[in-house]
Amino acid sequence: MRSVLLALALAFPASAFAAGGEDFSPPRPTQTTTECAEGLVYDDTTKACVAPKESNLSDDALYQAVRELAWAGRFETARAAIAAMSDASEDRVLTYLGFIHRKEGDMDGAMAYYSAALSRNPDNLLARSYIGQGFVEMGQIDRALAQLREIRARGGRMTWADVALDQAIRTGRGTSY
Repeated sequence: MRSVLLALALAFPASAFAAGGEDFSPPRPTQTTTECAEGLVYDDTTKACVAPKESNLSDDALYQAVRELAWAGRFETARAAIAAMSDASEDRVLTYLGFIHRKEGDMDGAMAYYSAALSRNPDNLLARSYIGQGFVEMGQIDRALAQLREIRARGGRMTWADVALDQAIRTGRGTSY
């Protein structure tokens, strides 16, 4: 899978992977995951690890922290960062709430969040990929294939969302990110 993603990264501009303004590459570790204890995020303004609600981080910076924390498996801190955002009902946030629930084994909760994200933004390719990967994990390959077709129909061919879901369908396993 890494070789496929590397080949795609070299063959396509970064914008090809950022459909809908999303960055599908794994987040680079920052002080939030390398220095801060569970429950804390790094605040560049204060140069300290603080509780998300006490940080000076913008919603976009909190969202990046959510991505980094979720991919690192630090789900409680990711939830705390979401709670600190001004609008936790954005489709990008709902997508990561779905991701967290899926990785914790709560498929019903995950599917509810992914569905809510897609209700808000049917072009959310990341939510489509993650819900498709959830379908793969539940053995519902026909539903996963339907999401793959939707990703491609919405201009997402050869994006991370497309490649990751296609790989999940072929291997029977979702990605860890």
